[in-house]
Amino acid sequence: MAGEEGLRVSGSVTIPAAELELTAIRSQGAGGQNVNKVASAVQLRFDAAHSSALPPAARERLLNLRDHRISSDGVVVIKAQRYRSQERNREDALARLREIVEEAAAVIPERRATRPTRASQRRRVDSKVRRGQTKAGRRKLADE
Repeated sequence: MAGEEGLRVSGSVTIPAAELELTAIRSQGAGGQNVNKVASAVQLRFDAAHSSALPPAARERLLNLRDHRISSDGVVVIKAQRYRSQERNREDALARLREIVEEAAAVIPERRATRPTRASQRRRVDSKVRRGQTKAGRRKLADE
């Protein structure tokens, strides 16, 4: 996941460990006495707006994502408390950050407009004509 060098997101993007701030906090919810004594939840903070690891285009897409985990000043805050152990929650937080950054780093190719072929246009018109003939056959004949 994240070692001494940081979090590897893709072949070209690695977030240095110095830019990730991991804090152990107390978890919410059920868990009995363990919840009151052990700080097993993990809060991960990543300042995407000032990160040197992200390419400018990926940073821009990340900051424009409509995600409640990204604050208005460009800090990604992830709270992981799914598991009872701090280490598993740490891995979960890093995996969720990787997903967000991968989504922002992916470049969606621009759609190229295409035109329907003449054969497909012909098939469409033929099917419409056949459908019209079927419906015309259901009509009552007028008395002559």
